[in-house]
Amino acid sequence: MSNEFVTLNEILTQTIAWSEAIDVISGNSNKIKGLKLKSYQQVLFIGCGSTYYLSLSAASLFQSLTGIIARALPSSELLLFPESVFSKNRVLLIAISRSGKTSETLRVVEEFKKKHYGDVVVITNYSDSPLAELGDISLSINAGQEESVAQTRSFSSMLVAVTAMSELLGSNNDFGQYKDALVSSGKRLIYKYQSLAEELGNDHITNQVFFLGSGSLYGLASEIGLKLKEMSQTVTESFHSFEFRHGPISMVDNNTLVIGLISESVFEDDMEVIKDVQSFGAKTITIGEKGTDIEFNSGLKKLLRGVLYMPVMQLMAYYRAVSFSKNPDSPRNITSIVKLDMRKE
Repeated sequence: MSNEFVTLNEILTQTIAWSEAIDVISGNSNKIKGLKLKSYQQVLFIGCGSTYYLSLSAASLFQSLTGIIARALPSSELLLFPESVFSKNRVLLIAISRSGKTSETLRVVEEFKKKHYGDVVVITNYSDSPLAELGDISLSINAGQEESVAQTRSFSSMLVAVTAMSELLGSNNDFGQYKDALVSSGKRLIYKYQSLAEELGNDHITNQVFFLGSGSLYGLASEIGLKLKEMSQTVTESFHSFEFRHGPISMVDNNTLVIGLISESVFEDDMEVIKDVQSFGAKTITIGEKGTDIEFNSGLKKLLRGVLYMPVMQLMAYYRAVSFSKNPDSPRNITSIVKLDMRKE
């Protein structure tokens, strides 16, 4: 039954899109390096839904790699409350959208360009989209396109593009040198842990799932939680690792699964939180480079391996949806492109 859904194939084949994402950044390296970062007061990443969570991760990653102040906001916040974000100083706006047709993001970029706030970089999966046409630099990973509503392959392809762009701007390194290691690690993870993902998805005892991650991993924890909500309508929440102790841990019981996205730089601290939730009866799964339940063993620098946290958890969301007789290709109440009747002023 599960093989009837295109979502599974999109998850299993996503490393093809990762490879293309790296090639796109390498092919546009001169344009990207032409951005004069020090001329901007701030760098803003925007998106909606999954791409907002991608923006959260991207802003943290970008600032860590370049030293330039970066922040992330939902596109709607810039549309509705621009005065709380923009000033007279120049801004680099990085707009992320799978379809390139999302109403809020399109409107924000149109207004941004009309008022000459600064330059726009667009990251999308459709090179012929309206948003791509608006970018001063447009980075399109067409291999990330999907038939399904919930973003999996598209999200990871754009995350790789952001990572490669940040590495290029921060250290002047072409991410292409890491392509083989990243792609082979992704394929290995999918092959090795697909059965574990199916086992977790088929667990009907678990009725709530918490995802923990800090730094650039918080946005990824939020996105993985969203996938589980969308596909299987499971109750999930995501938190910065230490924040989970400040109240939310009261929700933990024997029917709880806590998934920790473990950062190598704070490994012991992250694992202490996992030990805490285990003491209250929760089942736990940890994901990271080494010493975790799901191990990358990629050899990549820690800030360059973010996408490796995604495939196994996407598979878990998929299998849980199928196990509960949900349609992972077309979750209830949502569409692949959100178009709103935006008010004009």
